[in-house]
Amino acid sequence: MAASVLLDYPGPEQPARVRAVRDGVARLPEPVRDRLVAFADHALAADPQDLARAYVDTFDTKRKCSMYLSYFLTGDTRRRGTALVRFVEAYRAAGWEVGRSELPDFLPIVLEFLAVGDAELGTALLAAHREGLEVLRAALTQLGSPWAAVVEAVCLVLPRPSPDLEDRLLQLITAGPPTEMVGLSALGPLEPFAPQGAAHAEVRA
Repeated sequence: MAASVLLDYPGPEQPARVRAVRDGVARLPEPVRDRLVAFADHALAADPQDLARAYVDTFDTKRKCSMYLSYFLTGDTRRRGTALVRFVEAYRAAGWEVGRSELPDFLPIVLEFLAVGDAELGTALLAAHREGLEVLRAALTQLGSPWAAVVEAVCLVLPRPSPDLEDRLLQLITAGPPTEMVGLSALGPLEPFAPQGAAHAEVRA
């Protein structure tokens, strides 16, 4: 839940949520805790408007910084609709529904589902899209983005990538997501980038 909050859009209610995260991560493993605390301290010290602008500039305008996990493997191709349906089916299997204002592969939603929904299914979704997480982590690190620490914390709790996966990651990090501009599914137009100036809709039981 902590990483979900810290990766969400920094709206007016975000400082209170970040403080709650800052106060609640003491029992996490030190490498994970230190990264979450580092970002929380940064967010609380930053000017809220500057932080919001940095969020939009980072996640709305850079393909390799997309927080939509299926985008890294499918891009804007016809396969993305199928990938999104798999997320929806996983949530529904646990009795959850995602609000219409956000796509189901949005990383903060997946992390929230893992924390307060079905941990096993949530972990499986993250593991299945490890490539996307690692490309996002590498891109944020290269930019010197403060959000890199949060994504690093998420990656630390997942199993280490296999050599084969590391080879695929290198290819994705170099080339970025596919760019075939086709394949709008029954879900409607699929935006490749992050939310447009508003926090994500809550996942509802």
